[in-house]
Amino acid sequence: MPYVVTSEEWTKARIALLTKEKELQRLRDELAAERRALPWERIPPSKLETYTFTTDAANKTATLSDLFGNASQLIIVHHMWSPTDETNCPSCSFFADQYNGVDVHLKHRDTSFVVVSRAPIEKLEAMKKRMGWTFKWVSQNPTSTFNQDLGVSVDPGVTPTVPYNYTGPIPDGSTIKFAAEMPGVSVFSKDPVNKDSNEIYHTYSTFARGVDPLNVAYQLLDLTPIGRDEDRLPWTMEWVRRKDEYED
Repeated sequence: MPYVVTSEEWTKARIALLTKEKELQRLRDELAAERRALPWERIPPSKLETYTFTTDAANKTATLSDLFGNASQLIIVHHMWSPTDETNCPSCSFFADQYNGVDVHLKHRDTSFVVVSRAPIEKLEAMKKRMGWTFKWVSQNPTSTFNQDLGVSVDPGVTPTVPYNYTGPIPDGSTIKFAAEMPGVSVFSKDPVNKDSNEIYHTYSTFARGVDPLNVAYQLLDLTPIGRDEDRLPWTMEWVRRKDEYED
Protein backbone atom coordinates (compact mmCIF):
# COMPACT_ATOMS: atom_id res chain seq x y z
CA MET A 1 0.00 0.00 0.00
CA PRO A 2 1.23 3.52 -0.75
CA TYR A 3 0.95 6.05 2.02
CA VAL A 4 -2.50 7.59 2.45
CA VAL A 5 -2.99 11.36 2.64
CA THR A 6 -5.74 13.94 3.06
CA SER A 7 -7.83 15.13 0.14
CA GLU A 8 -5.91 18.41 0.05
CA GLU A 9 -2.53 16.65 -0.05
CA TRP A 10 -3.76 14.25 -2.73
CA THR A 11 -5.00 17.13 -4.90
CA LYS A 12 -1.65 18.91 -4.58
CA ALA A 13 0.25 15.77 -5.62
CA ARG A 14 -2.16 15.19 -8.51
CA ILE A 15 -1.70 18.74 -9.83
CA ALA A 16 2.08 18.29 -9.71
CA LEU A 17 1.77 15.16 -11.82
CA LEU A 18 -0.69 16.90 -14.16
CA THR A 19 2.00 19.44 -15.00
CA LYS A 20 4.28 16.63 -16.17
CA GLU A 21 1.42 14.94 -18.05
CA LYS A 22 0.72 18.16 -19.95
CA GLU A 23 4.42 18.51 -20.79
CA LEU A 24 4.47 14.93 -22.09
CA GLN A 25 1.35 15.58 -24.18
CA ARG A 26 2.95 18.65 -25.75
CA LEU A 27 6.06 16.60 -26.56
CA ARG A 28 3.84 13.85 -27.99
CA ASP A 29 2.13 16.40 -30.25
CA GLU A 30 5.52 17.72 -31.38
CA LEU A 31 6.72 14.19 -32.11
CA ALA A 32 3.56 13.43 -34.09
CA ALA A 33 4.16 16.56 -36.17
CA GLU A 34 7.75 15.50 -36.85
CA ARG A 35 6.51 12.05 -37.82
CA ARG A 36 4.09 13.55 -40.32
CA ALA A 37 6.92 15.70 -41.71
CA LEU A 38 9.19 12.74 -42.44
CA PRO A 39 10.24 12.43 -46.10
CA TRP A 40 8.57 9.70 -48.14
CA GLU A 41 10.29 6.67 -49.64
CA ARG A 42 9.01 5.72 -53.09
CA ILE A 43 8.54 1.98 -53.52
CA PRO A 44 10.12 0.88 -56.81
CA PRO A 45 7.62 -0.44 -59.39
CA SER A 46 9.60 -3.69 -59.57
CA LYS A 47 8.88 -4.25 -55.88
CA LEU A 48 5.22 -3.26 -56.14
CA GLU A 49 4.71 -6.00 -58.71
CA THR A 50 5.83 -8.60 -56.18
CA TYR A 51 3.91 -7.30 -53.16
CA THR A 52 0.83 -9.52 -53.42
CA PHE A 53 -1.49 -10.97 -50.80
CA THR A 54 -4.22 -13.57 -50.52
CA THR A 55 -7.35 -12.00 -49.06
CA ASP A 56 -9.81 -14.87 -48.61
CA ALA A 57 -10.28 -18.64 -48.76
CA ALA A 58 -11.17 -18.36 -52.45
CA ASN A 59 -7.51 -17.37 -52.96
CA LYS A 60 -8.36 -13.93 -54.27
CA THR A 61 -5.13 -12.01 -54.80
CA ALA A 62 -4.62 -8.34 -53.96
CA THR A 63 -1.75 -5.98 -54.59
CA LEU A 64 -0.48 -3.46 -52.08
CA SER A 65 -2.40 -0.85 -54.03
CA ASP A 66 -5.60 -2.88 -53.65
CA LEU A 67 -5.23 -2.85 -49.87
CA PHE A 68 -5.73 0.92 -49.88
CA GLY A 69 -9.32 0.53 -51.07
CA ASN A 70 -10.65 4.04 -51.69
CA ALA A 71 -8.24 5.67 -49.24
CA SER A 72 -4.95 7.42 -49.91
CA GLN A 73 -3.37 6.17 -46.68
CA LEU A 74 -2.76 2.62 -45.47
CA ILE A 75 -1.75 1.35 -42.04
CA ILE A 76 -0.42 -2.21 -41.96
CA VAL A 77 0.16 -4.21 -38.79
CA HIS A 78 2.73 -6.98 -39.18
CA HIS A 79 1.18 -9.85 -37.17
CA MET A 80 3.75 -12.50 -36.24
CA TRP A 81 2.84 -15.84 -37.83
CA SER A 82 5.41 -17.55 -40.02
CA PRO A 83 4.48 -19.90 -42.88
CA THR A 84 5.65 -22.89 -40.84
CA ASP A 85 4.21 -22.10 -37.40
CA GLU A 86 1.08 -23.94 -36.36
CA THR A 87 -0.45 -20.93 -34.64
CA ASN A 88 0.05 -17.22 -34.22
CA CYS A 89 1.99 -15.24 -31.65
CA PRO A 90 -0.05 -14.87 -28.39
CA SER A 91 1.28 -11.34 -27.88
CA CYS A 92 0.16 -10.33 -31.38
CA SER A 93 -3.23 -11.86 -30.57
CA PHE A 94 -3.37 -9.68 -27.45
CA PHE A 95 -2.78 -6.61 -29.63
CA ALA A 96 -5.25 -7.78 -32.29
CA ASP A 97 -8.05 -7.88 -29.72
CA GLN A 98 -7.88 -4.08 -29.78
CA TYR A 99 -8.46 -3.66 -33.53
CA ASN A 100 -12.14 -4.58 -34.02
CA GLY A 101 -14.13 -1.62 -35.26
CA VAL A 102 -11.22 0.80 -35.62
CA ASP A 103 -11.23 0.45 -39.42
CA VAL A 104 -14.70 2.06 -39.62
CA HIS A 105 -13.42 5.23 -37.99
CA LEU A 106 -10.13 5.32 -39.91
CA LYS A 107 -12.05 5.02 -43.16
CA HIS A 108 -13.56 8.44 -42.47
CA ARG A 109 -10.07 9.93 -42.20
CA ASP A 110 -8.97 8.62 -45.63
CA THR A 111 -7.13 5.65 -44.09
CA SER A 112 -7.37 1.89 -44.55
CA PHE A 113 -6.28 -0.59 -41.88
CA VAL A 114 -4.99 -4.08 -42.74
CA VAL A 115 -3.18 -6.81 -40.79
CA VAL A 116 -0.60 -8.90 -42.68
CA SER A 117 0.91 -12.28 -41.80
CA ARG A 118 2.88 -14.86 -43.76
CA ALA A 119 0.83 -17.83 -42.58
CA PRO A 120 -1.66 -19.33 -45.10
CA ILE A 121 -5.01 -17.59 -45.42
CA GLU A 122 -6.88 -20.68 -44.18
CA LYS A 123 -5.11 -20.41 -40.81
CA LEU A 124 -5.76 -16.68 -40.60
CA GLU A 125 -9.47 -17.04 -41.30
CA ALA A 126 -9.81 -19.87 -38.79
CA MET A 127 -8.16 -17.73 -36.11
CA LYS A 128 -10.35 -14.73 -37.01
CA LYS A 129 -13.45 -16.86 -36.55
CA ARG A 130 -12.17 -18.31 -33.28
CA MET A 131 -11.28 -14.88 -31.85
CA GLY A 132 -14.29 -13.03 -33.28
CA TRP A 133 -12.09 -10.55 -35.14
CA THR A 134 -13.63 -8.49 -37.95
CA PHE A 135 -10.66 -6.48 -39.24
CA LYS A 136 -9.10 -7.22 -42.63
CA TRP A 137 -6.31 -9.81 -42.30
CA VAL A 138 -4.41 -10.95 -45.39
CA SER A 139 -1.73 -13.51 -46.12
CA GLN A 140 1.48 -12.45 -47.80
CA ASN A 141 1.97 -14.64 -50.85
CA PRO A 142 4.95 -17.04 -50.58
CA THR A 143 6.84 -15.42 -53.48
CA SER A 144 6.48 -11.93 -52.00
CA THR A 145 9.20 -10.25 -49.93
CA PHE A 146 6.99 -7.56 -48.43
CA ASN A 147 7.54 -8.37 -44.74
CA GLN A 148 11.19 -9.15 -45.37
CA ASP A 149 11.76 -5.79 -47.07
CA LEU A 150 10.08 -4.01 -44.17
CA GLY A 151 12.45 -5.73 -41.76
CA VAL A 152 9.97 -7.85 -39.78
CA SER A 153 10.53 -11.31 -41.33
CA VAL A 154 13.71 -13.32 -41.73
CA ASP A 155 14.07 -16.64 -43.57
CA PRO A 156 16.68 -19.37 -42.98
CA GLY A 157 19.80 -18.84 -45.04
CA VAL A 158 18.75 -15.36 -46.15
CA THR A 159 20.64 -12.31 -44.94
CA PRO A 160 18.18 -9.47 -44.16
CA THR A 161 18.57 -6.27 -46.14
CA VAL A 162 17.79 -4.03 -43.14
CA PRO A 163 18.36 -4.48 -39.40
CA TYR A 164 15.31 -4.83 -37.20
CA ASN A 165 14.28 -1.44 -35.78
CA TYR A 166 17.01 0.16 -37.91
CA THR A 167 19.66 0.05 -35.18
CA GLY A 168 20.73 -3.55 -34.60
CA PRO A 169 23.40 -5.48 -36.52
CA ILE A 170 22.27 -7.38 -39.60
CA PRO A 171 22.63 -11.12 -38.81
CA ASP A 172 24.56 -13.46 -41.06
CA GLY A 173 21.93 -15.29 -43.12
CA SER A 174 23.81 -18.57 -42.83
CA THR A 175 23.28 -18.56 -39.06
CA ILE A 176 19.49 -18.29 -39.31
CA LYS A 177 18.00 -21.75 -38.81
CA PHE A 178 14.31 -20.95 -38.43
CA ALA A 179 11.93 -18.42 -39.93
CA ALA A 180 11.70 -15.44 -37.59
CA GLU A 181 8.89 -12.92 -37.26
CA MET A 182 9.04 -9.61 -35.39
CA PRO A 183 6.29 -7.10 -34.54
CA GLY A 184 5.91 -3.86 -36.42
CA VAL A 185 3.58 -1.33 -38.00
CA SER A 186 4.13 0.27 -41.40
CA VAL A 187 2.38 3.20 -43.05
CA PHE A 188 2.02 3.90 -46.78
CA SER A 189 0.52 6.66 -48.85
CA LYS A 190 -0.61 7.34 -52.36
CA ASP A 191 -0.80 10.77 -53.88
CA PRO A 192 -3.68 12.24 -51.80
CA VAL A 193 -4.82 14.29 -54.79
CA ASN A 194 -4.48 11.60 -57.47
CA LYS A 195 -5.44 8.33 -55.77
CA ASP A 196 -5.40 6.55 -59.14
CA SER A 197 -1.65 7.07 -59.40
CA ASN A 198 0.38 3.85 -59.52
CA GLU A 199 3.00 5.26 -57.18
CA ILE A 200 3.05 4.20 -53.52
CA TYR A 201 5.25 5.66 -50.82
CA HIS A 202 6.50 4.23 -47.54
CA THR A 203 6.06 7.02 -44.98
CA TYR A 204 6.69 5.40 -41.59
CA SER A 205 7.43 2.18 -39.74
CA THR A 206 7.84 1.41 -36.06
CA PHE A 207 8.89 -1.74 -34.24
CA ALA A 208 9.36 -3.33 -30.82
CA ARG A 209 8.19 -0.93 -28.07
CA GLY A 210 7.16 1.50 -30.80
CA VAL A 211 3.96 -0.50 -31.33
CA ASP A 212 3.05 -0.22 -27.63
CA PRO A 213 0.54 2.65 -28.10
CA LEU A 214 -1.64 0.37 -30.25
CA ASN A 215 -2.46 -1.73 -27.19
CA VAL A 216 -5.41 -0.16 -25.38
CA ALA A 217 -5.23 -2.71 -22.54
CA TYR A 218 -1.69 -1.61 -21.71
CA GLN A 219 -2.67 2.07 -21.80
CA LEU A 220 -5.50 1.32 -19.36
CA LEU A 221 -3.22 -0.68 -17.05
CA ASP A 222 -0.80 2.25 -17.00
CA LEU A 223 -3.55 4.26 -15.26
CA THR A 224 -3.77 1.84 -12.31
CA PRO A 225 -1.67 1.73 -9.10
CA ILE A 226 -0.17 -1.67 -9.96
CA GLY A 227 0.32 -0.88 -13.64
CA ARG A 228 1.42 -3.66 -15.96
CA ASP A 229 3.01 -5.56 -13.07
CA GLU A 230 5.50 -7.35 -15.32
CA ASP A 231 8.80 -6.58 -13.58
CA ARG A 232 9.10 -9.93 -11.83
CA LEU A 233 8.10 -12.07 -14.81
CA PRO A 234 10.66 -14.06 -16.84
CA TRP A 235 9.85 -11.69 -19.72
CA THR A 236 7.40 -8.83 -19.97
CA MET A 237 4.51 -10.52 -21.81
CA GLU A 238 4.90 -13.95 -20.22
CA TRP A 239 1.44 -13.63 -18.66
CA VAL A 240 -0.36 -13.03 -21.97
CA ARG A 241 -2.62 -15.72 -23.43
CA ARG A 242 -5.02 -15.74 -26.35
CA LYS A 243 -8.27 -14.46 -24.89
CA ASP A 244 -9.93 -17.90 -24.88
CA GLU A 245 -6.95 -19.56 -23.16
CA TYR A 246 -7.01 -17.85 -19.76
CA GLU A 247 -8.00 -20.17 -16.92
CA ASP A 248 -10.78 -17.88 -15.69
